[in-house]
Amino acid sequence: MNTKTVSTNKKAFHNYFIGEKFEAGIALTGSEIKSVRAGHVSLGDAYVRPERGEMWLHNAHIARYEASSYMSHEPLRPRKLLLHKKEIRNLAGKVAEKGLTLVATKMYLKGGIAKVEIALAKGKKLYDKREVISRREAERELARTTKNR
Repeated sequence: MNTKTVSTNKKAFHNYFIGEKFEAGIALTGSEIKSVRAGHVSLGDAYVRPERGEMWLHNAHIARYEASSYMSHEPLRPRKLLLHKKEIRNLAGKVAEKGLTLVATKMYLKGGIAKVEIALAKGKKLYDKREVISRREAERELARTTKNR
C-alpha cells in the first residue's frame, strides 16, 4: 500500500527520547478527513492519554475544512485512537509504571485511511538537549571541513 505522510512532529524528537513505535487508526469526522487529506494538520504538542480503556489523542490540530458547513469540527478536540484492547492495556501499563509518555510522532494516509504513529517516549532534560545540539554542530563542522578539502 502506498503511504503519504501528512504531518510529522519534529518537536517530539527534540523534547523526548523516542522508544517503541506503534501504528493506530484514528476516528475522524467527514470534514476532518478532508482537512487531513489536504494536509492541514499540526502535531506540535500532540500526546496520547489512556482514558476508560480507550486511547485518546489530545492537542492535535486539524484545521477546519474551508468548504464544510458552519457545523464543522472543533480543531483541537480529543480524537479516539483505534487500537486492539491488548495493545491498549499494554501501553496503558507502560505509561503508568515507568514514567513514560505516549507522543504522536507522525500522521499519514495509508491506502486512503488516516493513521497515527505513536511512540513511547521519555522526556529529555535540558542538558540532554544541549548535548544533542553540540554533537550535531560538531558533525556539521566536520562535514564542512572534509567537503572543502
